[in-house]
Amino acid sequence: MNTPIDADLAEFRAEASQFLSDAVRDGTACPAYGAILVPALHDQARLWQRYCYDHGWAGLHWPTEYGGRGLSRAHTGVWMEECERAGVAPYLNLQGIVLAGEAIMRTGTERQREQFLRPILTGEVLWCQLFSEPGNGSDLGGLTSAAVPDGSHYVLNGQKVWSSNAQFAEYGILMARTEPDAPKHRGISFFLLDMTLPGIEVRPIKQMTGDSEFCEVFFDDVAMPADALLGERGGGWSVAMAVLEDERGGAGSSGVISLRKRLTRMIEAAGDAGPLGRQSLAELHARGNALAALMELHGADPLMAPVAKLANSELGYDEVAIGASLRGADAMLASDETEAFLYAPGMRIAGGTSEIQRNIIGERVLGLPREPSP
Repeated sequence: MNTPIDADLAEFRAEASQFLSDAVRDGTACPAYGAILVPALHDQARLWQRYCYDHGWAGLHWPTEYGGRGLSRAHTGVWMEECERAGVAPYLNLQGIVLAGEAIMRTGTERQREQFLRPILTGEVLWCQLFSEPGNGSDLGGLTSAAVPDGSHYVLNGQKVWSSNAQFAEYGILMARTEPDAPKHRGISFFLLDMTLPGIEVRPIKQMTGDSEFCEVFFDDVAMPADALLGERGGGWSVAMAVLEDERGGAGSSGVISLRKRLTRMIEAAGDAGPLGRQSLAELHARGNALAALMELHGADPLMAPVAKLANSELGYDEVAIGASLRGADAMLASDETEAFLYAPGMRIAGGTSEIQRNIIGERVLGLPREPSP
């Protein structure tokens, strides 16, 4: 028998589906673009975020005092699923709603919550992520950007890279070293950085696709106010690890829907693949179904996040590579397929490289000995 909760979610799902259908029909909805906001959709995505907020479809599980609806995370999961089915962006960008927003709700002061949470939901403030550095790759513990305390400010110097949408962002979530003599992971603090401060230079990076979704960001004696600190000074590692769990596990059941749609499109587009092509497609289809089953059964387990991230990144790359091989020379012409082929290698890097995910799985999931430090 259905419980009251099930009935409530079913009614909510119907309302969400109708809202999205209407928004698609009248052209208000922004097409889905994944975790990284496509520069060409920047303006439309901001308008869509504001439209969702104005109609009560933003921050569903966030407290009402910060602009949300005070519902459950299950309601947010239903919204994500229906957006995926409709091919519509569920929010402005992951870096703001999922990463910055959840971190501020979890760790921020009351003043920080009041300052940032509602503008995140309305789309007034776009966020970027300032974690990775050129010399350390996915080794966040080895970061060298320094924020030196100086009275009522921190003086920030250093460089970040692969910061998506930094050229548009008003704020960024930043990891910087505040205690240079502390052990590797204990001397790092977490900041909410105003991207308009003097001394910040953003340089977009041209990708193989011709687009510039990512940026380098340089800091030259940037004076950050002391209240930009999120959480305790020197305690940024634990704040960041919770953020990265949000990033890697944020897809939830909508990720399963997206995966199954991808598998269906892959088979439909195969045409006459020949014996070898059919064998490769069958292998990919089996891997995809295994991943979907894993996500359905254990998607809520945080230990599964690196497993799902690794499997999905590698599967996505192989999908595109086999698709290009089956299309032959046509795959080298300017088309959606060509852009996907050029974009695919980056997904083995974004959100933590596949190599790093394997280390995490070995050490934290399987309990193997840690990789020796150099």
